[in-house]
Amino acid sequence: MKKSISGWLAALGLALGLTFSAAASAESGGLAWDKAPNKTNDVAALQNGAKLFVNYCLNCHSAAFMRFNRLQDIGISEQQIKDNLLFTTEKVGETMKANIDARQAKEWFGTTPPDLTLVARSRAGHGGTGADYLYTYLRTYYRDDTKATGWNNLAFPSVAMPNPLWELQGERRPVYTKVEQHGHEVDVFANKWEQVTPGTMTPLQFDTAVGDLVSYMQWMAEPAQNTRIRIGVWVLLFLAMSVVFVWRLNASYWKDVK
Repeated sequence: MKKSISGWLAALGLALGLTFSAAASAESGGLAWDKAPNKTNDVAALQNGAKLFVNYCLNCHSAAFMRFNRLQDIGISEQQIKDNLLFTTEKVGETMKANIDARQAKEWFGTTPPDLTLVARSRAGHGGTGADYLYTYLRTYYRDDTKATGWNNLAFPSVAMPNPLWELQGERRPVYTKVEQHGHEVDVFANKWEQVTPGTMTPLQFDTAVGDLVSYMQWMAEPAQNTRIRIGVWVLLFLAMSVVFVWRLNASYWKDVK
């Protein structure tokens, strides 16, 4: 029994050590993720995010586990879906599949564009939630002529995908500062950007739009999450009230027992 407990403690210590080591490594060398706004209860933001997703993401990426008619849950009518969001199919009940040929996509980008249905959950890590990662990733593209696509990304260095939102954001250049590390002077991102060419949106408008898009992707990863949370709150309240009744019933039952 003692050996078993010692083994569990050793395993726990190793796991915690690895976790802290990874976190320290991320703090010293990786890009800190920005906190994404949580708008999964904001219907207007989700509708705008759905529009951005269909127009800018669905060209190359599929969301094969999400059906167009599920967008009615965020207040988009079936007719609005047909008129504004159906570019890859003619049926509202179909899943969100991209028309791009997988083999051609692999030749162009070097890899097949992944499905995005669950990406807002699968990308969570020590740096934050999956939404934090996506929010940071979509806002840290910059021009890099050394890459085949002409683009690079601070959150995902040497990314295969070009900036899908460059027309909205414009072209930016990261600003670096020199710091001394281990006796050497290195360039470190100063968390500042220089606008090279303007986009169709201001920086504030662009950040808001990306927040809407990421919130929609959060919602898409689990459309029932808000309902689940609401039901969970009522269940906990019911259980709390039940405890009071059971406690008083128990006291009443045992009061004459000595």
